Amino acid sequence: MFWSAALAADSTPRPVSLDEAQKTANDAAGWVETNWSIWLSNGLRMVLIVVIAVVMRSLVRKAITKLIARMNRTTDHLDGTALGGLLVNAERRRQRSEAIGSVLRSVASFVIMGTAALSVLSVLKIDLAPLLASAGVAGVAIGFGARNLVTDFLSGVFMILEDQYGVGDEIDAGVAKGTVVEVGLRVTKLRGTNGEIWYVRNGEVKRIGNLSQGWATAGVDVQIRSDEDLDRVRGVVARVSEEMQKDEPWNERLWEPVEVLGLDAVYLDSVVVRVSAKTMPGVATSVERELRWRIKRALDAEGIRIVGRPPEADLETTQSADPTSGVAAPSALANPTSPQSQATTPIPSGQPLGK
Repeated sequence: MFWSAALAADSTPRPVSLDEAQKTANDAAGWVETNWSIWLSNGLRMVLIVVIAVVMRSLVRKAITKLIARMNRTTDHLDGTALGGLLVNAERRRQRSEAIGSVLRSVASFVIMGTAALSVLSVLKIDLAPLLASAGVAGVAIGFGARNLVTDFLSGVFMILEDQYGVGDEIDAGVAKGTVVEVGLRVTKLRGTNGEIWYVRNGEVKRIGNLSQGWATAGVDVQIRSDEDLDRVRGVVARVSEEMQKDEPWNERLWEPVEVLGLDAVYLDSVVVRVSAKTMPGVATSVERELRWRIKRALDAEGIRIVGRPPEADLETTQSADPTSGVAAPSALANPTSPQSQATTPIPSGQPLGK
């Protein structure tokens, strides 16, 4: 204790001898001479890994960009043609291509730079096992906490790759229905019928009904009196179909002649004639409205009457036509001379009770 305190109190630096200094310098020079080649080789390896990773990342991203641009150019010559009208529009192709290109570039950058970082750490003689184990545990924890975000992202990727819908399509996503305005990897933006914007998470979509792919069907129900000549009605509808197919823009929207499918329902005083037509996707509603307009005018010109009220309204009117349907059943208590009414009459206060 005494000697330790004395040595601690004595802070005066001791003189270093020439032999000790020369020995320390020789040891340092020998250590540098022994390890400089390792330092140089490791440094050159790390620089080479980083340079190769950066060059490879740049080449892969450029290749993906050129591939996406070539995919867009192969379909540009179809714009304005009949075949181009059946395919997706330019905005849809552009957004879909940009989304696919963004995903591919991000994946390529992550794989290349991640591999380069692991290679640099291995050159530095850093044990990667604990690092990889910690990264795996952290990844599991983050994935569990952000599982909804991961689900939305993966669902968006597969929706874009499978081309389930695109910009301009009329879809029914279950939770919302409208026209697709924007397709993202996490959220799809829809424009509703009243102009509202719906933000639908891709992971929440369980089913997709695309109303803009392939073709659509326009259906119109014509309810006429039961005593009308059905062959005459068929002729009127056929004439309307021929006229409509010759007019702009209905000649492009109608892909097949309007067809009278037959009687859809038969009632006591009316019948329902079903009229159908195959149209281009997304215009079935407008074709139905125009077809109703033309059929109504043609039937009026021919003197064919259209039943204005549905059969359910006629049935309700017939059932409620009985004036006694709302009258209650007669009661014996309503007659004051009946035994039932006299039995319920209160006893006067001065009258003695019988034995």
